[in-house]
Amino acid sequence: IHKMPVTPTVDTLSFFVVYMSAHIEPRSVSAYLSGISNKLEPYFPEVRANRSSYLVKRTLAGCMKLHSKPVKRKLPLSRNHVLTAITSLTPSSTHDDILFVAMLCTGFAGLMRLGELAVPDDRNIRDYRKCSLRSSVIGIDGGYGLDLPYHKGDRFFEGNRIRIVRRGTFKPAPVFERYVASRDNVSRMNPYLWITSKNTVPTRSWFMARLRQLEPNTQFAGQSMRAGGATAMAEDGSPPHLIQ
Repeated sequence: IHKMPVTPTVDTLSFFVVYMSAHIEPRSVSAYLSGISNKLEPYFPEVRANRSSYLVKRTLAGCMKLHSKPVKRKLPLSRNHVLTAITSLTPSSTHDDILFVAMLCTGFAGLMRLGELAVPDDRNIRDYRKCSLRSSVIGIDGGYGLDLPYHKGDRFFEGNRIRIVRRGTFKPAPVFERYVASRDNVSRMNPYLWITSKNTVPTRSWFMARLRQLEPNTQFAGQSMRAGGATAMAEDGSPPHLIQ
């Protein structure tokens, strides 16, 4: 279309960076280049060397300075958000209400992402192997633990043991114990830990609808649990290696 050679030379890749950066976020262009190199290497063995050339790197750096936009991050949830959710529970609260608060407490205290607690809305990309199992739950002194089979930061699919303990006035264990009792009444046959009153694993939209009732501000989202928990740990003086 632009009457340029299809060979991925240094100049061609550099022009590609400039063209694409004018239309999409330059940080994405870097990922595009990696994908292009992977696909074209069998036909053009020199493509990786050209992609790593000084000209292409400097072109990409220049485009990031010219066109890149600041990363927009969601606001972190505070302890008050979580405590408000806990105190909203009453003896007559429904199973789904208890489920939401238990997920919120676990995500906040365990520095977990929403994707590690709920499944995507799109059925085509759901992977139930990532869902924590009811059988992985253990009780520990002043808290509880559960297994996270694997997640996007788990390069070797080893999984993680999540431990949730009391910190100051924040006591997530009673809420979680109440949820587990309610969950077992819903179904003892379902293997997954987090299930709704309909005996299904909660979706992202299910969780977000309830989060909006707690905090209508759209600057708060699923990742706000992890950010808020990390902020709370830093305020408590936790070592950086534990927060990471």
